[in-house]
Amino acid sequence: MASGKFITFEGGEGAGKSTQARLLAERLRSVGHGVVETREPGGTKRGEQIRDLLLSGKARQYGPTGEAVLFCAARDDHVRDVIRPALERGEWVVCDRFADSTVAYQGAAGGVRPTLIRALNRVAVGETRPDLTVILDLPADAGLERAQARNTESAGDEGNGEVDRFEGMSGRFHEALRAGFLQIAAGAPDRCIVIDAQEAESAVAEEVWNAVVERLDP
Repeated sequence: MASGKFITFEGGEGAGKSTQARLLAERLRSVGHGVVETREPGGTKRGEQIRDLLLSGKARQYGPTGEAVLFCAARDDHVRDVIRPALERGEWVVCDRFADSTVAYQGAAGGVRPTLIRALNRVAVGETRPDLTVILDLPADAGLERAQARNTESAGDEGNGEVDRFEGMSGRFHEALRAGFLQIAAGAPDRCIVIDAQEAESAVAEEVWNAVVERLDP
């Protein structure tokens, strides 16, 4: 049985998941916990290779179903080699995206049958489920603006930042994505908490911490 705690961050593009995951990990360390920070797709050598394939758009030819299979292949590797061992050591795992992202991206927004996604996730995840999932919510257009600004900043003054496979999808896709995450939260209130990501970064971080304290008593 896992003795650590597993926290995931979910939400649409530009919601601030990576930043909030990092801030939470830092705060958990400050109160004495060992913490593993990781992400999906990724977290392992094979996972990062699959991440490059997916986000570059090279896997788009396989359609949402093929992408879902690739995400879950990376997840299986990630759970087995990173997440489960860390939990068994008693560490806290903070993960930027997990199985809910496949449900929302390839399922709610991509149209893949829920039964197929549940089956894929069941194989990849097994009994390793998050103790808490933080869903950072904001309007799709606001999130895409943030993502564009981030890409421009990371590219330098030339402003030639690359848009990944999913950031480049239509506004309709991103609205369906947001609705998908909110539906996930409504269906699993004991596990999920929704936080307004339009607030200031520090305010969001404080809400995240309060949720962790209330639900998991770090």
